[in-house]
This record gives sequence, structure tokens and C-alpha cells, in this order.
Amino acid sequence: MTTIAVIPARGGSKRVPGKNLRSFAGRPMIHWPIAAAQATGLFDAVYVSTDDAEIAAVAQAAGARTPRLRDAALADDHTPLRPVIRDGIAMAEADLGRPAGRVCMILATAALLSPADIAAGAALLDQPGVIFAFSAMAFAAPVQRAVLRDDAGGVAMLWPEHRLTRSQDLPPAYHDAGQFYWGSRDAFVSDAPMYGPQSRMAVLPPLSAIDIDTPEDWGIAEALFRLRYPTPPTTRGDAA
Repeated sequence: MTTIAVIPARGGSKRVPGKNLRSFAGRPMIHWPIAAAQATGLFDAVYVSTDDAEIAAVAQAAGARTPRLRDAALADDHTPLRPVIRDGIAMAEADLGRPAGRVCMILATAALLSPADIAAGAALLDQPGVIFAFSAMAFAAPVQRAVLRDDAGGVAMLWPEHRLTRSQDLPPAYHDAGQFYWGSRDAFVSDAPMYGPQSRMAVLPPLSAIDIDTPEDWGIAEALFRLRYPTPPTTRGDAA
């Protein structure tokens, strides 16, 4: 079975300009997810889907493939991920000359991601009937005790029925960590929902992922990277 990784990395980024090429822990950001994917040994090829020639060149230097640039219509601020991954699959299949069996979409800013994280998602996809597996993290506090603030500054519980429920009696809740999404090729190409009974969560350790949407997020991410990888490896073959 042909297994590929597809890393979407468009050139435009308004909140953190040029973030896919910006230096992170001494290397361009796009280097880290490419290196993590390569170090798993799971993929026949790692592809980067980009509309930017400079990103394509840096990705190729890191060992990824970019057979063509992504169409600009699939690279604006409002393009959802599913059409981008479908286009990436089509690009990879044309390049390989054969259909993909399994696909892992890895986010371009997943710098903290380790090969073990990616492999944990792949193992979940081995379960009967599972078509998607994605990275997730537990909320630090019970979401059932969430409160809302109204326009006048007043506060109300989102779920008032849990006003007196002890925190330890509430089930843990999780959120999409936005690091990777494993799936069968046909599941990605179809309209199958990512979140459903045929999906599984690969739960990542605390502080092992962060959305990088602001310069402040960038600084936090680099601090977390140094904590997780005190001696950054050239590749991720020895990363935990």
C-alpha cells in the first residue's frame, strides 16, 4: 500500500508573515514537519503543497517533493483544508504514477511534532472500520464548567446543570490539536466527516502542540520546543 504525507504550506500569512519559512530553532519552520515525517519510515514520499516557489525550493532541499505549485484558487485565506488535501493527493498520485492507499496531512507549523506522534496516529488507522485518525489534546480544565460573559459584563454558566458537579466526576474533553490527520485516500477524497464514529483521536501529551497565529504564539512555541528537544536533532529519528 502506498502511503504518503502531504504538508499544506501556502505563501500568504498575514498574522505571522512568512511563517512557513521563518527560522524556528535554527531552521526554516517547514523543515521540522518534513523531518518528522521522514524519520517515521512510514511514507513512500513526503509532499509539500504550496503556491509559493520559495517554499517549494526550501521543501525540496529538506527532502520533500513539490512536483507543481498549488493553484492560487486553493491558496487564499478562506480555502478549507479538504479541497487542498484532495489536490495534494492528486498531485502525489500523478507524480508517483499510482494511487495512494493512506494519506497523512501534516500541518506546516507542527514543529513540535515527533515521529512517535505520527506513528501513534497510523496505528489507530489499523483498527477495523477506522477511516480517520487525528491529533488531539485534553482540555486543561473541565469544559462542562465553562462560563460566558454577556454584553453587560455578567457571567453565566454554559452548562448550568454542572454548577455543583465535582470536577473529578466530569469526563475529560478533547480538542483537535491541529498537527496531523491520517486517513484512507478514499476517505479524504469523499465527503466523509473527520469527526465521527469511524474516527479516532491520537491524544498528544500536554504542551506538545500549539497553534501559531501570533508573534506571541511563536515565542511560546520555541520555548516549548526547547523543553521537548533540549538538543534539537538534525532529523527526528531519535525524537521522543
